[in-house]
Order: sequence, then structure tokens, then C-alpha cells
Amino acid sequence: MPFMIEQEARAILPELGARVRAWRARRGMTRKQLAADSGLSERFLADVESGKGNVSINSLEAAARALNIAVIELLQDAPRPALARVHGLLARLDDTQLDQACQLLSRQFDLGNERGREHRIALVGLRGAGKSTLGAQLAAQREVPFVELDREIEREAGTSMNEILLLHGQAGYRRYERRALLRIAEDHAGGLVMTTGGSIVSERETFDLLQSRFYCVWLKASPEEHMSRVVAQGDMRPFETARGATSEALDDLRRILASRETLYARADAVVDTASRTVRQSFKDLERAVPALLEAKGAK
Repeated sequence: MPFMIEQEARAILPELGARVRAWRARRGMTRKQLAADSGLSERFLADVESGKGNVSINSLEAAARALNIAVIELLQDAPRPALARVHGLLARLDDTQLDQACQLLSRQFDLGNERGREHRIALVGLRGAGKSTLGAQLAAQREVPFVELDREIEREAGTSMNEILLLHGQAGYRRYERRALLRIAEDHAGGLVMTTGGSIVSERETFDLLQSRFYCVWLKASPEEHMSRVVAQGDMRPFETARGATSEALDDLRRILASRETLYARADAVVDTASRTVRQSFKDLERAVPALLEAKGAK
């Protein structure tokens, strides 16, 4: 494994060196000027630009500051000029405005929404909202497969969720999650109903992918109902706290919901299951998703 990592690093160094050299040329700086402005030696910069220098994050940041660019610009391919201008405009917006801009671009240029996404229903929300119960009922009513994303991620990785996180961390888990989403969308062009993990909305790239290929419905409930339903199921895993401190767990749940509310609200539809029976919530969900006949007619 260390040998493979070393090989990958060696392959990256020439690209990095070429980017430093290109930015220096773009700025009209000699290597001597860059050395003086960055505090790095001219010999070291020569090694970097030739792909031989072993660059630390500190030296990379020093070079980026001297070039008056963000360090990320040394780590990625230079964008097209027009794309760079758009990026500059979008960088001025806050998260809410960015979501609005994304929706406007998508509608204006017919981007991001894959044909047939209305056939594929994805239920988002915290545990205890009724995703599994209502999702299974909706799939049966529409005569399409019912899929749990967590199980598909395990299938993609060939191991359990706990092992994925232990072996690959959050970054690895998200990679498997995106791969599973792409495979599910491709395998179920004719439609399905899918449940997702509560945190999927927190990963912008993953949630964007989900929304581009699935019709998303947020199943919403109050923190108290989320918790009471999970307790009734005998599963406190999402809300475990020291010595079973219920009030502390409920406070944590309120914070989670508050931090994700604007993200969940990006869904195509919202179904509030609070103070509703399963039957009532299912009727609400039926009304919230595209009618089956309309969806099939859109093929």
C-alpha cells in the first residue's frame, strides 16, 4: 500500500509543477521573484516546476499566496475563462442564493434533470419520519421495486456500513454512496421508490446527484415524534447519549433538524407526517409524487 501511494504522488508532482510554472508565467513573474515573494528557495521552486520537488502543504500555500491565487487553483486544472467568470459571480452568493442560482440555471438551460427522474422516488429525512414504512407501501402501490440506499451502498462496497466507515472513513463512504446512486438510477429507468440516509442532504455533491436523477420527497416530523417513533421501534442508535440522557438526545436532534432544514427543503415535495396516522401520511405522499400514469406517459 505505501508503494502505491508513493507511485500516485510521483504521478501528481509533474502536473503540480506544470501548474506552478503556468501560473508564474501568467503573472509575469520570474522564478527569482516568486522565490522572494514566497520565502521559498529558487532551487526548491526549480525542483517543484520540474516535477521533482516533494511539496508540503505549507510550501504550496506560500507559493499560492505569492501568486495571489487560492491553493486549490494549484491542485486543479485551470477552468475555461467563461467558467472562471461564472465562478467569480457565484462566489459572492450565500448558500441560499447558490441554491436559487442552481435552480435557475437548471430550468433555463434544461440541465441536471435526467429524463425519467419522476419515475424514481427518493425519500429523504431523519430516522423515524416513516421512510421505510411509507416507502414500501408506495412501491407496492406503484408496482415498482423498493430499495434502501444503505443496503445498496453495502452491496457496492462488499461489506457492512460500519466496516466501510472503519476502513474508508466518511470520504470513502460518500464515494460508495455516489456510485450506488448512479447504478440504481441506471438499473431502474422504469421507476422505483428508495429510502436514503438522513445525512445525505449534508453532502452537496451527493445531494445534487440525488436530485438530478430522483424525485425527492422530504418526510418531515417534529423532533419529539422522530424520537418517540425510534424509541417505539427499540432502536436508539441515532440518538445514543451517555446514561440515556433523553433530554440531551432530544436537544441534539433539534440541532440536527435545524441545521438541515434548509437542505431538506430543497426536495421536490414535502410531506409532514407529524400528528398523522400512517394511512393519512400515505395519502399525503401519494398526492405529493407525480401520478404514475403521467410518469409512464413521459417516457
